[in-house]
Amino acid sequence: MARITKKRTLAAAGALTVAALALAGCSAGGSDSESGDTLKLWHYEGEDSAMAKAWNEAIKVFEEETGATVEFEQKSFEQIQKTASQVLDSDAAPDLMEFNKGNATAGFLASTGLITDISDAVDEYGWADKLAPSLQTTAKYSEDGVMGGDTWYGIPNYGEFVGVYYNKDAFAAAGLEIPTTYDEFLAVLDAFVAQGITPLAEAGAEYPLGQLWYQLALTQADRQFVNDYQLYENPVDWQGDELTYATETLKDYVDKGYIASDVSSVKAEDAGVSFINGTAPIFVSGSWWYGRFVEQAGFDWTLQAFPDSQLSLGSSGNLWVVPENAANKELAYEFIDITMRPEIQAIIGNNGGLPVAADPEDITDAKSQELIAAFNGVLDNDGLSFYPDWPAAGFYDVIVRELQGLVTGTQDAKTTNANLGAEYEEGTADFR
Repeated sequence: MARITKKRTLAAAGALTVAALALAGCSAGGSDSESGDTLKLWHYEGEDSAMAKAWNEAIKVFEEETGATVEFEQKSFEQIQKTASQVLDSDAAPDLMEFNKGNATAGFLASTGLITDISDAVDEYGWADKLAPSLQTTAKYSEDGVMGGDTWYGIPNYGEFVGVYYNKDAFAAAGLEIPTTYDEFLAVLDAFVAQGITPLAEAGAEYPLGQLWYQLALTQADRQFVNDYQLYENPVDWQGDELTYATETLKDYVDKGYIASDVSSVKAEDAGVSFINGTAPIFVSGSWWYGRFVEQAGFDWTLQAFPDSQLSLGSSGNLWVVPENAANKELAYEFIDITMRPEIQAIIGNNGGLPVAADPEDITDAKSQELIAAFNGVLDNDGLSFYPDWPAAGFYDVIVRELQGLVTGTQDAKTTNANLGAEYEEGTADFR
């Protein structure tokens, strides 16, 4: 078994019990096929999601091409997170399942030997050639379960990123153009404020404000900063240029009226709704809002990468992982490969998802084309830079708390960064 400290084990095991995004779980009936002809598959995507639509088609293709039967069980995210370490250490393990990427999740399973090193399959099927370097990071882990290692433990077949949503109708009404540079972005913010409009939909009680803060740091950063912050390659200077700029600029945004003064009490849903209903013309957040905005926003809008930044928040989607106790690993690899085919990837892309290996000509929905073009632009720059809370268990709550202190004026930027740095150092001590 790979080396892992007691503190690391407890922290990661605790992370596996956190409930999130619970979906209704149901179990498929048993199959009459011999075990060698059956692929036992678990995932937790909703039936109407882009991924589930694509994977349902992949099941049909798999059964037609292999003659094997897929025994699919719908699980909830919570079910898999809570029971993974117990189920995967037993004969009840599936052959293939969707699992959350990251150090405390897939990394933990890798470090404890519960999921399979699939490096040989990656070579055999050529999956690495279909995945940008920043997507590969969340699929490869070290012996201690830190992402960005040398060993493949999973394969993502969709992605996500954070950019800037612009209400094009609101811009036209204000006589403004969608910015293409950061200077233009600031000029637009000033122009909206001058017209009595708070331009940025934001939420300080939950994740969006922390994402904006990290994006501001990324505008001043390079890939080495990301590797230091996320992968523990070198110490992070919490009073350095990148993080000082981010924290000071975020406070400046509030002081100048770019962000509402009561942002510390606003939740993510409220921020998203303020964009949907046209109250705020700009929203910095993730591609996961895209489908909802298509359905609910009654105006013309667009999503672009943050201006003048080579780096953007984002990552692969969750991973296909093969349990070490899987009975039919080769069938699992065949299924993964089908989900990476252009025709299956196109289903993800045409239903509001972000495929990682689609043929652009297969994407026929105009709004989906726009989303995928923005994502591909980030990938072309090797720009995916993950999320600010990833390095340490519980760091999400720390970021929310400290940025609330900053925007309410109870502490300055230097104190905020010092507090963040102290919590970061404690939370990542076992990785460094």
